[in-house]
Amino acid sequence: MNYEVHQKFLYLTSLSASCLQFKMLIKSFYNSILNLTFTPCGNYLVSGDIYGQITVFNLYRLMNPDLNGPNLDTKPHNSFTVQEDVQINSILATESFLIVGVVGEIFGYTWKVVKNSKDGKVAWKIELPYSEVLSKPDVNCMVAKDGLLYAGCGDNKIYVINLEGGHIIRTLVEHSDYIHSIFNAGDELASGGEDGVVNIWDIRDKEVTFKIEPYKNDGIARNNLGKWIGAVSISDDWLLCGGGPKLSLWHFRCMSPATIFPINDQGIHYAEIVGDKLLAGGRANHFYNMAFNGDVVSQIPTSSLTVFTAAHQENPYRAMCMAGSSPKIDICSNFNYRDQVLTLE
Repeated sequence: MNYEVHQKFLYLTSLSASCLQFKMLIKSFYNSILNLTFTPCGNYLVSGDIYGQITVFNLYRLMNPDLNGPNLDTKPHNSFTVQEDVQINSILATESFLIVGVVGEIFGYTWKVVKNSKDGKVAWKIELPYSEVLSKPDVNCMVAKDGLLYAGCGDNKIYVINLEGGHIIRTLVEHSDYIHSIFNAGDELASGGEDGVVNIWDIRDKEVTFKIEPYKNDGIARNNLGKWIGAVSISDDWLLCGGGPKLSLWHFRCMSPATIFPINDQGIHYAEIVGDKLLAGGRANHFYNMAFNGDVVSQIPTSSLTVFTAAHQENPYRAMCMAGSSPKIDICSNFNYRDQVLTLE
């Protein structure tokens, strides 16, 4: 190799490395986290982002700062790519697997791989059928019960999948647009979608027992934001939902809104009934912890302009984590204020 060729080779190599670093920097800056969950042991926090990356943080070390010496180690414990530049739409923790939903496919990873492997070897895979327009549906949300996986998708359907064999055993079809959120409590499944409908299913009969359309309620509708439902949650007596319409709490007996929450948001993406409190986040400056009567117990500043996901646990460490339209994860140890902020690398 002569001198000129050698210099050109060095220049191109340097340029390629610089481009790669720039691409990684841009990715990091514009990254968003769509999903959070804890491992079954509760010692690790897992996130899924828009670039197809699973990232794992050691919660044990974060919640026990004395183990780290003078400098708290907030770097990820492990990470791997599910599919390059294909966003992770949903993740779900079961006793044996981390289940990951992307476009048209659902993957299962053992916890040993999730915690320790950089190559992310897949334990099993389920492929969903093509939609009527010959495209693969996004797997937007998932819950599991009694060996069955319920997957709410972008083709307006909820697929019920036998996890033991990986087969679709039935399809629940009552939405006219794509599904944003599903939630299970007992024998009931709630689903909310872009069509503005909240369906309550009896999973024994595979039928909708009743539905509500919050955008048709004048006190709840926000026509400038649309009719979409971004989050649903149910308990034995209550239904919590929000999205384009205001966050509202409905009683099962009368199916009328008992509380319309006076929070300042431009769309709800996360809402959950947790014991005697209600948690909610979305496009807002704060994440909210509220009482059933609408009182705001605490409002926690967030690192993201929009919160897309949150996860909470009581044991072995009390923690609530929120993330969204940034590469940062906010951690609260008491549901009232932010203790730490983690950042994806």
